[in-house]
Parts: sequence; structure tokens; C-alpha cells
Amino acid sequence: MDSPSPDITLPPNAVTDPHEVLHRLFGLSAFRGQQEAVVSHVIAGGDAIVLMPTGGGKSLCYQLPALCRGGVGIVVSPLIALMRDQVAALRQLGVAAAAMNSSLTGPERAQVRADLRAGRLKLLYAAPERLLMPDFLEMLDGVKIALFAIDEAHCVSQWGHDFRPEYLELAQLAARFPGVPRIALTATADPQTREDIAHRLALDEARLFLSSFDRPNIRYAVLRKEAPMRQLLTFLRAHEGESGIVYCLSRNTVEQTAAALNEHGIKALPYHARLPPEVRSANQDAFLTTEEGLVLVATVAFGMGVDKPDVRFVAHLDLPASLEAFYQETGRAGRDGLPAETLLLYGMQDLVMRRGMIEQSGAPAQVKQIERTKLDALLGVCETVTCRRQAILAHFGETLAQPCGNCDNCLTPAETWDGTVAAQKALSAVVRTRQRFGVGHLTDLLLGVKTEKIERFEHDKLPTFGVGTELDRKGWGSVFRQLIVRGALEVDHDNYGALCLTEAGEVILRGRESVRLRQETASGSARTLLKKKAGRLEVAAQDQALFEALRAERTRLAKEQNLPAYVIFHDATLAAIAAARPGGEADLAQIPGMGASKIERYGAMILGVVAAEEGR
Repeated sequence: MDSPSPDITLPPNAVTDPHEVLHRLFGLSAFRGQQEAVVSHVIAGGDAIVLMPTGGGKSLCYQLPALCRGGVGIVVSPLIALMRDQVAALRQLGVAAAAMNSSLTGPERAQVRADLRAGRLKLLYAAPERLLMPDFLEMLDGVKIALFAIDEAHCVSQWGHDFRPEYLELAQLAARFPGVPRIALTATADPQTREDIAHRLALDEARLFLSSFDRPNIRYAVLRKEAPMRQLLTFLRAHEGESGIVYCLSRNTVEQTAAALNEHGIKALPYHARLPPEVRSANQDAFLTTEEGLVLVATVAFGMGVDKPDVRFVAHLDLPASLEAFYQETGRAGRDGLPAETLLLYGMQDLVMRRGMIEQSGAPAQVKQIERTKLDALLGVCETVTCRRQAILAHFGETLAQPCGNCDNCLTPAETWDGTVAAQKALSAVVRTRQRFGVGHLTDLLLGVKTEKIERFEHDKLPTFGVGTELDRKGWGSVFRQLIVRGALEVDHDNYGALCLTEAGEVILRGRESVRLRQETASGSARTLLKKKAGRLEVAAQDQALFEALRAERTRLAKEQNLPAYVIFHDATLAAIAAARPGGEADLAQIPGMGASKIERYGAMILGVVAAEEGR
């Protein structure tokens, strides 16, 4: 890795106005959402926990305070690829940034250490295990530190979907570096995980910045798995020439799916943990850096912290482990704010496999129960007949007042049936068993199955015993999950997943509200939905030639520097240039994303391309 440029934009120990840095460095005229409040709080020395959706500008919340405070900002990041992209993007802006990780050679690591000790760095990225090495901590003891930023902070929680034990040790930073502000950031954390982040990172007194989790540019579609390869091909053919990710549960499925897609003329590469490291790295680099319109077929070993802004779709061929995992993985689409589509295919076999993985794990009973509950929350979203986005956001404690109009249930309403009587039977079973049992036992009760547990509690003597034979076990599972999603039932996390009646459930049980439930059969319009693709970046016809000329020049520059094209310019910036047709550097400074360093590096090139197109 190259050492940072000595031509650093900001002096290492200068406290600078954040608005000036935002405009001069990042080329932005205003903050978004809670960014300004977070930045001001951390610059003033406050600790913070920031929950902000993917693509919502989390990185600016720690990069900008690090640039405005004296010293170097230390960023904890879990993946080398993410470090590399962020460091490259910062250097394009003229910021002295570096990463310390296993991909560096000995001389490169020595250079980073020398730059750190000499005060030549403004941001240093490191994995948690490297940061916590005794020699690394000792090195930091003699350095002026602006802040510690803990990215992907949900990794600290054992209830989270990406738990990493090494994150637990980061709490020691508070005692070792008193007075240095710490900021923990994540895009996906339910209330329980948020509490875990605060407690385990010793951030109990930190200010919480909770942004909306909504990603309105992403369309959600969930379909019953029928002929998965045919369904996937239909979906991908609507995305020809676009980059996207297909997630599979197993390595074998990854290999088979990638091979099948290539046979059907769709360029795809596999990615999973068992590939030779050089192949895995090459495939990831091809997707992130060198090839456009590539499909990466992957297990969840790929993706956390992926900073590629132009992923246009994410498809799941198998059920994710939880709603948090689903939201994190689909959130890798549309980071640039432009429309993106997601597709989840699921079947009962997925459910059996996922539950088997939970039961066969060596986790404690309490952890297993939490994992079951999280899986059930995802299944509830799969089976809901209402707006999927409303159901997803409700899981994260957020209320969306109106249906989104951008999910399959809003675009093609699902087939439903009058489930009022079935719902009343299910709710009655909960009440008559004193709200102490989970779905499995309640289903046995309704089906009239005399299990040892049924007989031990004498539940075969209850009026609800055997009153639900009109549905099978799968049908009752769907009823219970849909009642949980609509808020008629709650899961008691402290009582092994027992179901409890809510006020909304009481209304249904007393016959004061009817209930319509989703049919198990797939909608007849499913194939049509798979072919739908939202509009992308709007470029006027008269600007299209200039836009493509700018893209071609960006591609050339990216190849020269061995960088992803989006690190140099996002498509949205090129579209704005094509529309504005700037005549000088003063005009370029008004384009979003055109900071001082970008203008200095590429201004003459851009103006030349514009002039050449104007002269045609």
C-alpha cells in the first residue's frame, strides 16, 4: 500500500469548521439527516452510538470529526476490502489515510507506523484483533488520537447476525484512552442489539442517534420457491448489464448456481470461504473493481461492509438466518440512492434447514431461543399480506404510517383468505394455556396431538384441543407468524418464546375485527413482478453522449490507478456534470461530489471532455 500523500489537505492537528470541510473536501453543500448533529457532538468530544441505514452517510459521521479534531482518527473495520476502498476514496480527496492489516508487506507496515508516529495521518483503519495487539496499543499510547470509530458495531452483540468475539475486547479503549471520544456505528440493530452495543462497548452514557431504517429506493419482493433457477433467471434478465449479488446458503449451491448462470449467458463468479484465497480475492476484486455488469454468487462470507454503490440488485436463493441478516444483505443494493430491486425465494425446506442449524449449534439455550425468534420474525415478513416495508421497519421499532408502494405486496396485492376463525382459535389456544407456550406446543393442541407435554399439562382436556384440524402444521405455523407480524401476539423472549396476547389480539379474539391471511399459493402475477425493473439514473437525451464520454474517461482513469470506478466519481456526479456542462473550475465547484482535491486532480480532464462534446 502506498504511503499517504505528503500534500495533505488538512494539517494533522488543526480544528477546522465542519461545514467548510464538507464543502471543500467532499464537495457537498449540506449535511443529510442527523449527520450534522452527530458530527458536532463528536467534535465536541462526546461519545455516540449511530444507527443509520446503509447508504445513509455513516462514514462521514466519523471521517469528518476526525478531520476537524486534532490528531488521528482510529477506525475499527472488520474487512480488508472495506478498509481498502475507504482509504482509496479518502486519498482521492487528498486526505492522508492508511490501513494496517495483513495484506501489507513488512516495509508497508513500517511506513504506516512511521507516518502515524510522525503525525502525518488523519485516519488509520485497523481490524479489531490488530488494534488490540499489545504492540499496536503501545504505539497508540504515544500518538494524539482524535477519536475511535467502531464500524459495524453490531458485531459486538451475540444477538446480532455477525457476532465477532474480538469486538468484545474493544471496551478496554475507554479505560486506556480516557477523554478520547468513541463512536459506534451500524446499519442494522434491533432494540436488544442496541442495548448490547452500549453495554459491551462501555458506551452506556453515549448519546444515541437513531435514524430511520427505511431505504425507500429498494424494492422488496418475496416469493415462494417453486422453480428457483427459472425464477432467478427471469429476475436477472431484467437486470442485464447491471451488477448484483445472489446469496445462497451452502458452498455447493454457490458453485452450482454460478455455473448455471454462465451456461445461460449471464456472467457470474462464485464466492465462498472454501475457495483458494487467491481465487476468492480475484473474484471479489472483479466484482468490486474491474468488471461492470457482473453477478457475484456468494454465501454470507461475502458482503459485510461492501462499499460498492452501484449494486442494482440482491437475490436470495435461500432463507437468511434472521430479519437483521436479510436487511443487512439487501442493504448492499442501491447505496448510491438510485432504485434497486431485491428478491427472496423461500420454501419449507429452507425453514427446516435453518431451524436444524439452530438446534445443532453449540449455542446456549437462551441464544438458540433468540435465534428461533429472529428467524420467525423473518418468516412473518415473508408471509405478511400487508406492506413488507412496514413489517420490516416495525421489527426495528419504527412505524411507517402509509404502505410504501414499492414492495411486491403493494405492487401486486397477495391472494388472501378469511382467517378470522382460525385466528380466534390460535389466540384462544394462547389464552387457555396461560400464555406460557410457543408455537410448536400450541399447534399440537389445535391439531389434537397427545404429546407427553400435552398430557402432562392436561391440555387435552381444554376446549381448544383438536379444534384446528382444518389446517395442517404448516398452515398453523403461518397463522401464528402472521398474527405475530400484525401485532396480535408478542413473543416473550424471557420465557423461551412463549406467545402472549396483545390488545390488538384481544380485539380479534372478541370478534370485533376480521382477519385476512396470506394464501400459501404464489400469486399469479409473480412472473410479471420478476420482470419489473424501476427506472435508474435519469439522464436527459441531449446529455447522454456527454455522460457516456465522462464514464469512458472515468473507466480509463480507474484502470490506470487500479481503483474501482466509483472511488473516482459516482454516476450521479457524472450525470450532474453532463446536465450542467461546466465551463470552468468555479462551475465544477457547484457540482455535488466535486471537492477541491477532485477538481485539482480531474478538473482539466472533465472540462476537456465537456468542451470536446460541445464542439461536436
